[in-house]
Amino acid sequence: MTKTLHPRNKHNSSYDFKKLIEVYPDLKSYVFVNNYGNESVDFANPDAVRALNKALLKHFYKIEYYDLPKTNLFPPIPGRADYIHYIADLLAKGINGTLPTGSGIKVLDIGTGANCIYPIIGHQTYGWTFVGTEVDQPAKNTAEKIINANHLQKAITIRLQDNKRNILKNIVQENEKFDCTICNPPFHDSREAANDGTKRKLKNLGQAVEGKPVLNFGGQNNELWCEGGEKVFITNFIYESKHFKNQVKWFTTLVSKKDHLKEFFRILKKLDAKFETIEMHQGNKITRILAWYF
Repeated sequence: MTKTLHPRNKHNSSYDFKKLIEVYPDLKSYVFVNNYGNESVDFANPDAVRALNKALLKHFYKIEYYDLPKTNLFPPIPGRADYIHYIADLLAKGINGTLPTGSGIKVLDIGTGANCIYPIIGHQTYGWTFVGTEVDQPAKNTAEKIINANHLQKAITIRLQDNKRNILKNIVQENEKFDCTICNPPFHDSREAANDGTKRKLKNLGQAVEGKPVLNFGGQNNELWCEGGEKVFITNFIYESKHFKNQVKWFTTLVSKKDHLKEFFRILKKLDAKFETIEMHQGNKITRILAWYF
């Protein structure tokens, strides 16, 4: 059985291309009728994916300007929105199930990326305040350009993490408090593994791949891979989080590989943390949120 996105996700129904083209006319040239008689775009075409996402951001989140360099990750909006909605549910637990809204809710987005997608969706949906972190200065510059162009400076700020060995250190300031951290860590452990992953995605979309793949999913090195991959990154994150237990209510991160959870659970138990996992379903794909607190 194919499970759906979060019940509050605005993207649970099929795309209304007529409405999307109204707000973003450039999308029209990429829309075609597929073999099932439905309107669609070619998801293996990077330009089509960009046009669709720009239309979604404009229609659902009132984002007028959204432009990324070709080399940067252009995120699928529906799945990113899911993470935000599940975080809202997690925070609601502490306030008798009331959905948390407004600028008083402060979220730290680790590795925001040039796309700045989680802060945009989180603020436009729930009114939260975000601090994003980024290790790459050009990515930070691109994210800030998007923030400024959409007049979101009061809601979203980006801080440069100048030491790649640190995640929270030098970012979370003295006496600063956050309701939650979110994180979509680099999944692969090398550039080669990232390229292979992209080839697999393109093959699944029915596109032949020869030589170096076109990253329609995009991604700079630090967006798609890091030394040791997801496992090492999250392990370091868990250990470092203990030092900030009085400043952050909930620590969360996405976990792509289910096999990694056992080791994360072992470390969290060792550190006396309380933890849980939340499953997110997008079609047949399952992604997990690992959440913990001290």
